[in-house]
Parts: sequence; structure tokens; C-alpha cells
Amino acid sequence: MPKIDMSKLETRVGSPNYPAAFKPACAGRHKTPLGNAVGLSQFGVNLTKLEPGAATSILHWHEQEDEFVYILQGECVLIEEEGGEVTLKAGDCAGWKANVPNGHCIVNRSNADVLLLEVGTRAKSERAHYPNDDLKFERDDGVLRVLHKSGAPY
Repeated sequence: MPKIDMSKLETRVGSPNYPAAFKPACAGRHKTPLGNAVGLSQFGVNLTKLEPGAATSILHWHEQEDEFVYILQGECVLIEEEGGEVTLKAGDCAGWKANVPNGHCIVNRSNADVLLLEVGTRAKSERAHYPNDDLKFERDDGVLRVLHKSGAPY
């Protein structure tokens, strides 16, 4: 496999799948899908930059997908329902096993950008839960549904 030309990779800014009310949390998130560039199909790898004040997501957990993060640069705060808040610095990592309902997210409360690697399973079907918000995601065979907790679509 040849070296990846990072200048040719598309970076997503924000969270395009969130309904409008939830978009501000991730407005300063820049996510570059490295795993897609090399054709990975079983797990995803993203290089993510968080501007000051930005978050990786809102508090959530997954039924089918494991998640792992490794901080490359900067200082951020890991927020978990069960663990409270913990500062993460370059060289630190954290992970979440699928189907463990411990909502989590990472927020950049510093004055400098944070760079991290995100690694996660690519399950064919998935349910993501957002314990503090009226939101859930369901994905089956590539079709994503953005729903209220009641199951009604946004």
C-alpha cells in the first residue's frame, strides 16, 4: 500500500448527522477518515482535531461497536457517566467496550487544538444511545436513522 497523501483526504467538520440542536457541541471537530483511505472494512480509524471548546460528540455509548482513543497532542477532558471527568494528555488513551451503557465524550477545554486518533468497530448494525439527550441513532446495512428516544424520526 502506498503512502497516503493526507492533502487528498476529505475532512468532515462538525457532526453532519446530528439534528440542529446538537450540532454546536461538535462545531470545532475536524475528522479525517484514515481507515477509509486504506480500504479498512472491519474497523475505522479517524484523525480528529478538536478546536478549543469542541467535543468529539455528545455523551453516548454503542451497543455493537467498541471504541478507542489515543491523544496525540494537547490536553482534553474525558467525561463519563460512571467515571466523572478525567484529564487526558498526549500519550494517554481510553476505550469503551460495546454494550456497556457508560455514556462518554471528550471535550477540549484548553486554549489549544487537540489531536487524537479514534478507532472503532464497523458493525453492520448499530444502536447509539445518548443518555442525557432525546436522541438515538440506528444503522442497519448502511442506512442511518436519526431518531428521538421514542423512535420518532427527527
